[in-house]
Amino acid sequence: MGLTTRIDTSTIAPADIEEVRAKVQAAGSSFYWAMRFMPQRKREALFAIYAFCREVDDIADGPQNREAKIVALDRWRQSIDHMFEGRPSDAITRVLAEAIHPFGLRRKDFTAVIQGMEMDARGPVVAPSQEELDLYCDCVASAVGRLCVHVFGEAEAGQNVAGHLGRALQLTNILRDVEEDAAIGRLYLPRDVLAREGLADMPPAAVVRDERLSRAMAAVGAMAERAFADADLALSLCDRAKMRPAVVMMMVYRRHLERLRANGWKPLPPRTGLARAGAKIEKLWIALHYGLF
Repeated sequence: MGLTTRIDTSTIAPADIEEVRAKVQAAGSSFYWAMRFMPQRKREALFAIYAFCREVDDIADGPQNREAKIVALDRWRQSIDHMFEGRPSDAITRVLAEAIHPFGLRRKDFTAVIQGMEMDARGPVVAPSQEELDLYCDCVASAVGRLCVHVFGEAEAGQNVAGHLGRALQLTNILRDVEEDAAIGRLYLPRDVLAREGLADMPPAAVVRDERLSRAMAAVGAMAERAFADADLALSLCDRAKMRPAVVMMMVYRRHLERLRANGWKPLPPRTGLARAGAKIEKLWIALHYGLF
């Protein structure tokens, strides 16, 4: 018999479902709006995937020292192992455990996410090689996409979407957050791009103040645009109705990239007040438009 796509939610405690949903909503992520209109059982699985990602990301970005972060991430690796052995230990893994077989979730994708967080925890990442950047994007973004497309019901055709769209989203994140990252000693722009502008050996805080930064950001922006185009092509081979959440995420992040391009590939000022409210309205409109139609 083939795998069914139905989760028997009677085996999941309502408190676990609510805890997971609350974690996603509190994060204020575009992910929440992208997944909000999915059928209940798929939505619960997707929210649990996001909650897991949020937990390990918070460890990598948290105030603990390097050794404590590595230990905490290794505990999550053990929790994932236990989950796949039928021994989930917390709300997130209990909800995820019910999705493993119905949706064909893979252990290697969860552990890839943890590997990406370990790159940050051992960091800070500064001017990585192109190979290192590609690995980072694959672990922290594309692996998440690979988990999601299984839940969407496009496990095979969706793999290419996950690879290209994950890369596009993460490169856009890198450009959007370049000043914020530099403030904590991180710089994800690839070394070869920085070297072409004479920025490779400068500390992150100096790079983001240099007028040559915009040219380096434009080069990474071009990488993101190519990845979005590749994701579009991969989506054309999928059932677009099943992939609506991916389309929502793509449109939200394409707006980010468009704003950066319109700003001359210079870092955007922080959103406050009306601008922040407008951004939330924009996300909701995109979710409604691309999520329902």
